[in-house]
Amino acid sequence: MIIVLLGPPGAGKGTQADRLSTKLGIPKIATGDVLRAAVRDGTKRGREAKAYMDRGDLVPDSVILGILQDVMTSPAAKKGAILDGAVRTVPQAEGLGTMLKEIGKKVDKVLLFDVDDEELVKRLSGRTVCEGCQTPYMGREPGSICEKCGHKLVRRKDDEPEAIRNRLEVYRRQTAPVVDWYRNHKMSVSRIDADAPVDTVTSRALKALGREKREEGRGKREVRK
Repeated sequence: MIIVLLGPPGAGKGTQADRLSTKLGIPKIATGDVLRAAVRDGTKRGREAKAYMDRGDLVPDSVILGILQDVMTSPAAKKGAILDGAVRTVPQAEGLGTMLKEIGKKVDKVLLFDVDDEELVKRLSGRTVCEGCQTPYMGREPGSICEKCGHKLVRRKDDEPEAIRNRLEVYRRQTAPVVDWYRNHKMSVSRIDADAPVDTVTSRALKALGREKREEGRGKREVRK
């Protein structure tokens, strides 16, 4: 099963991608992570991406899709994957669809995580990230130490309230039309109300994927053991 996660910044896509990956037993593939890994490992496409990055240019979609294709054809993704950050524009959705078709796969489900704008401003303005591994933290002051890698936490300039509102406007213009594109192409899109506790949002996502009852049944079997 190939699942595409959509939603505005701060909606919790990364957190839910990790949780769904564990629940479903398929890998989370975050575009930024696989790009950095390809550059770090010096793969052919990683070297190509690094050349753009060294010039200060954006890495083009064609290179990103090539890196995603390498990951999607690996044994780890044999049963599917959760794609986080792979689609932000209609051309990216089109490119992903073409790439998946070439390797005999397709997008099976799109989950749209939705949160009110003011709640997103509140969330993101209280966020810090690790300057090393980019792990996000809520309610932690800049200068605190990351529990994962030991680097310091910083508050990004784009997490200031006005910058957040600008980012949300960009999302509305660029990413929201992707939802219409998927629906127009008869793909299953489920809106998830993500203004709720993390466990609740995960439960809603599993229900949208038709996996909630299966997970509950598994839990009951484990209790009986």
